[in-house]
Amino acid sequence: MNKLTTPDEIAAQIQDNATIAISGNGGGMVEADHILEAIEKRFLETGHPCNLTLVHSLGIGDRGRRGSNRFAHAGMLKRVIAGHFTWSPTMQALVKSEAIEAYCFPGGVIQALLREIGAGRPGLFTHVGLGSFVDPRNGGGKANSITREDLVELTEIDGEMKLRYRPFRVDYAIIRGTYADPRGNISLEEEAIDMDAYSMALAAHNSGGKVFVQVRDIVRGGSLNPRHVKVPGILVDKVVEFRGQEQTCLGGYDLTISGQQKRQTSRDAIELVQHPVRRLIARRAARELSAGASTNFGFGIPGGIPGIALREGVPFETLWLSVEQGVHNGLMLDDALFGCARNADAIVPSLDQFEFYSGGGIDVTFLGMGEMDQQGNVNVSHLNGNLIGPGGFVEIAQNAKKVVFCGTFDAKGSRVSVTPDAVIIDKAGEIPKLVGKVEKITFSGDYARQSGQEVLYITERAVFRLTSDGVELAEIAPGISIERDILPYMSFTPIIRSPQVMDIGLLAPMEN
Repeated sequence: MNKLTTPDEIAAQIQDNATIAISGNGGGMVEADHILEAIEKRFLETGHPCNLTLVHSLGIGDRGRRGSNRFAHAGMLKRVIAGHFTWSPTMQALVKSEAIEAYCFPGGVIQALLREIGAGRPGLFTHVGLGSFVDPRNGGGKANSITREDLVELTEIDGEMKLRYRPFRVDYAIIRGTYADPRGNISLEEEAIDMDAYSMALAAHNSGGKVFVQVRDIVRGGSLNPRHVKVPGILVDKVVEFRGQEQTCLGGYDLTISGQQKRQTSRDAIELVQHPVRRLIARRAARELSAGASTNFGFGIPGGIPGIALREGVPFETLWLSVEQGVHNGLMLDDALFGCARNADAIVPSLDQFEFYSGGGIDVTFLGMGEMDQQGNVNVSHLNGNLIGPGGFVEIAQNAKKVVFCGTFDAKGSRVSVTPDAVIIDKAGEIPKLVGKVEKITFSGDYARQSGQEVLYITERAVFRLTSDGVELAEIAPGISIERDILPYMSFTPIIRSPQVMDIGLLAPMEN
């Protein structure tokens, strides 16, 4: 096979000042870390390649050494363009210390921009990001003061404001599959997700760059099912075989995750959230589910909603679930494995999923909430001076018909007792989350009002609703006093008309 090579040979080809796009997702999904490790090793030994630009759409790594962490060295990296950063604390530190330039864009925007680059079009024109921190009027996605070049422009098309994300050359794409044949055709058939492998390879190849692929196995020519080939060999320059490749951080390969096998499951297969405050928020949020809805659950507290719904008779079985990594339905996994599922109905490229979201394909989404302010804005991307990144949050939150934000009322040191009769605030948290002005706008309340979205903000103490007049206090939990437990710990005064008391049944014990 003339395309077969070694990680060290690939590392030796990477030139200084190059732009490298890498595919992958947290939990080790479709992460070509065997190749990335060799690139890092060469830099540590020789100082090359250096001054690189790294591009990735979602978080890649293990908060330690793998994935994007391989590039997080002073001198190795000049610039990063990414949608999520928490899987690499070292990268976050480089951004915060202004050792590198950094752009934080929505994950789906990065994937779609790579497709446009590959197609030779003049960048990505979209509404996604309007009113948020990537809007040029709010910083243009620049993550620190040394980042000065404008990569996003405000433009008008047919009387409507849009954003143009400018194209750039991609010198190398590093992606992963399960199988490759002698002609370089790549199948991802046993991987957890497809992510953005094709659009990334397209961008590099049609930019005049190189495409390098890590696979678990080389197979004989003609043996791959053409329907399973996601990256045709015409786009592929070199392939590395790594027999020790694992599907996820679980180890090995689970064919119920890749979709080749099905496994019998029960309601107990989805764990019931144990923390009483998180459980209460998830129980209240589950009341917003409606039969037959196209539904999305984000990372964190929203991940506890399916377990609640299954046990409380909410119309869970009628819902159509999806996550931005491309998975439809099935037993969604959480935490480090967020983004994949067992027994999925469909697994499509992440780019296709984002386009479904961007066009309004979600009826209701349940998302986390870092901060919320008096305009109804929500911040999850920049917290306490740290760059987190939105991942798929912007495309989802900006375009869903109904958005339900789920989060604790405050943070750090908060102690709350949930009894069958009341919610009792034993100690207020040190960090308020309902603030006068969010650090950065990841979700724009003003854009939501203009778009006619229905927006709720659910905490353990109260439920707020976005109205044309501002943020309204809609419900309070049993036992909670507005004057004692809510207003003193908010940096703004919400609209207060006639808030209802949450259903006391939400406080009742649940069986595991």
